[in-house]
Amino acid sequence: MSTYTVGQQAACSKTITESDIVMFAGLSGDFNPVHIDKEYAQTTRFKERIAHGMLTSSLLSQLLGVHLPGKGSIYMEQSIRFKSPVYIGDTITAKATVQEFNEEKHVLTLLTECFNQNEKVVLTGTAKMMVPSEGGTV
Repeated sequence: MSTYTVGQQAACSKTITESDIVMFAGLSGDFNPVHIDKEYAQTTRFKERIAHGMLTSSLLSQLLGVHLPGKGSIYMEQSIRFKSPVYIGDTITAKATVQEFNEEKHVLTLLTECFNQNEKVVLTGTAKMMVPSEGGTV
């Protein structure tokens, strides 16, 4: 079985594009004009289009499913607090930090955060992941 240590970290990054926002709107059905309508977005407090919050949080899926804990892990729970908007062209880095590992239950608790290119926190939360046992299954 993989072992995890408190403080262990992993990260991955992605630059958010207009195409990402359009495709996410189509996938999710969320066509809120603050995401897809430039003229409308200019009338909001954000002054330009912003990425869907769930698009930003989806970077956590890549991080947790591929990097830490990675292959064979299963999402059990995720809390999310959106702290700042994400704009087209922002490069977002998703970071996970191990907070606790319950070896008996094969459950890993991680601090999950997303930062923009200016190192500003745009999202924070906590994830619980079921991790594979010695046999490689959850």
